[in-house]
Amino acid sequence: MSDHGAGAASLADHYRHCESHVRAGDHDFWLAMLFAPAEKRPSLHALRAFLLEIEYVRRRVKEPLAGELRLQWWQDAIEGEARGDVASHPVAAALLDTVQTFRLPRDVLTDIIEAHRFDLYDDPMPTLHDWESYCEQTEAAPLRLNSMILTGKTEPGGIAAASHAGAALGVMRQLDGLWRERTPVYVPADILARHKLTPGDIEAAKLTPPIAEVLADMRGIARLHLDALKQQAATVEPGAGPAYLKVSLVEPTLRVSERKGFDPFAMPVVMPRWRRQWIIWRASRRTMG
Repeated sequence: MSDHGAGAASLADHYRHCESHVRAGDHDFWLAMLFAPAEKRPSLHALRAFLLEIEYVRRRVKEPLAGELRLQWWQDAIEGEARGDVASHPVAAALLDTVQTFRLPRDVLTDIIEAHRFDLYDDPMPTLHDWESYCEQTEAAPLRLNSMILTGKTEPGGIAAASHAGAALGVMRQLDGLWRERTPVYVPADILARHKLTPGDIEAAKLTPPIAEVLADMRGIARLHLDALKQQAATVEPGAGPAYLKVSLVEPTLRVSERKGFDPFAMPVVMPRWRRQWIIWRASRRTMG
């Protein structure tokens, strides 16, 4: 973190706010970051807190225009065009300090915001390729930014690994989102069409045999990306390991969703917190020695 003299205490408060925000909003990520170097955690929390703010816009607004205004505020903040209220916003202040400290590419952050504009509307995700592109921006790009923070390198390697990890995380997010109100769920329309379904059938939130087959297809896609990630594991910088720890939860989550009688529209795809913590700890032993 930067040292801003008299303002350092206020900035430290902003970073502590980000950690609290992440601990409440993405406990799995918070657990994973316990295996990151202590001096890097505040910046990792700041980045994740920003991402949560962007992801939550859809849940917090009723009209797309209101969401557009919120996302535009964040884009202006990152591009240096926002008003003075940015400095008093704890997540924005900590994020911008992190961007400056680690020379994070601002265009990647604005691309993430742009991808989440899709969340504000009820447009279907046309194809699997479109869905993977969405995951590239919303899941893989943050992995790369975390890797930059962890390694201190502007080019930490592992581009393909991040892409595959992002797609696997994207499936996990979609499975978890089926039961959450106002959380966007994107099953590619071409996969739905293969089973003679439409996006409206997913929105109806009723588990039927064809929808079960679609969800099985999505789990299969996740496993293909997990297998590809294993092939690319050696390309990930050793220091970037904590950024990938959350991926260890994907396969166990897929297995939960495959249990007989499980209805993802009626209940979250969750495991006990102690088990999630144990899975992440075990993964840390494998990836970081």
